[in-house]
Amino acid sequence: MARAEKSAYACRACGAVSLKWQGQCPECDAWNTLEESAPARAAPRRGGRAKPAELVELAKETERRHPTGFGEFDRVLGGGLVPGSVVLLGGDPGVGKSTLLQQVAATLPESLHVCYATGEESLRQVAQRSQRLGLASAGSSLRLLSDTDLDNVLEQAVECKAQAVVIDSIQTMATQDLPSAPGSVAQLRECVGRIVRFAKQREVAFFLIGHVTKEGAIAGPRVVEHMVDTVLYFESDPGSRFSIVRAVKNRFGASSELGVFAMTGEGFREVKNPSAIFLSATAEMRSGSIVSVAWEGSRPLLVEIQALVAEAVGNNVKRLAQGVDQNRLSLLVAVLHRHGGLSLAGEDVFVNVVGGLRIAETAADLPVVLATVSSFRDRPCRDKVMSFGELGLAGEVRPVRFGAERIAEAAKQGFDHAIVPRANVPKKAPGGLRVSGVSTLQEALAAAFD
Repeated sequence: MARAEKSAYACRACGAVSLKWQGQCPECDAWNTLEESAPARAAPRRGGRAKPAELVELAKETERRHPTGFGEFDRVLGGGLVPGSVVLLGGDPGVGKSTLLQQVAATLPESLHVCYATGEESLRQVAQRSQRLGLASAGSSLRLLSDTDLDNVLEQAVECKAQAVVIDSIQTMATQDLPSAPGSVAQLRECVGRIVRFAKQREVAFFLIGHVTKEGAIAGPRVVEHMVDTVLYFESDPGSRFSIVRAVKNRFGASSELGVFAMTGEGFREVKNPSAIFLSATAEMRSGSIVSVAWEGSRPLLVEIQALVAEAVGNNVKRLAQGVDQNRLSLLVAVLHRHGGLSLAGEDVFVNVVGGLRIAETAADLPVVLATVSSFRDRPCRDKVMSFGELGLAGEVRPVRFGAERIAEAAKQGFDHAIVPRANVPKKAPGGLRVSGVSTLQEALAAAFD
């Protein structure tokens, strides 16, 4: 007699499979994440077997990309949409993922046949949004489909000869070969796997919209992010009309690239000068504020860093940072006390990057310290001054990458004084910009305030 199939338990956090239910996942140690699912059957092979190809012939088509109609989105993708690529876009509910990709689908070249498949909305809802965005006359190359059956979506993509497919969202798609519900670990892994095989074999580009968890990560096992070519995150501040699309993985471009968009009544429009939105609108600098140049992907961005030093209430002092590493802030306060002669033991220190941008590099060390000193002394830095540089534990100012490009960007924005590491001083400064090279924290304080 044939042995009866046993149920398995898959972790919805990491995808690990266990033969029995447990309160804690043995792989990722997450609690109450094991869900019962029937054992997956091997899916029948579709299509013929792959055959090797000559590298010389393939090298001629490596630069083939399609513009999306948004220069900022092309920048995030690495220069345009690559045929056969799979792009995963995640973000909070209501941030504008469907709106942006619907605009992209409508602005792709008319020579590309595009299929927009949705499992969350009806065709009437998609048509109403298209009319609101002014995309109703996008052309005859865009096809709409409302279905949650992935097999049918792929079949319809073949029939309409689609060269680009948008799936909204991947958590709503399911295949009939698996008995588990849509959005489960098994369905996500199988559906994404089939999409990747379909995209590579037929040279069809895919955009996948993914839900995010309350921690901000894309829902589902992390293996899904490893399978796709590009992972994008949609970031938006509720109090701002600007949104950022950041690439955390990209096989066709820089993995730290970002694009800036503004939400208007007619949908998203690209921001061609992102440095302007991260700077304060005030004409003169105030105490506790200084401008720095952050390097994001392949371009520099001018950002304003603000600091507030206030007398602590009680015995517990606070070190809070938004936009920079909070542990790094505690380290810089200690360096400032040891090598700058400024004790903040009884003071609360708050640091914020204007515009909601996150700076992960150490080039923000020097401007954070200068803004903190400016707030503590209640004395503004010199007007039209910018700074960047890494600060070591011995009080030395270390150079950072792309120093010449950062200085050139500051000169374009009208700054006339730059306080930078001595090793980053260019041989010839841009016209109208005075560059002060410093090697220690004391020299930087003197250049900023004396």
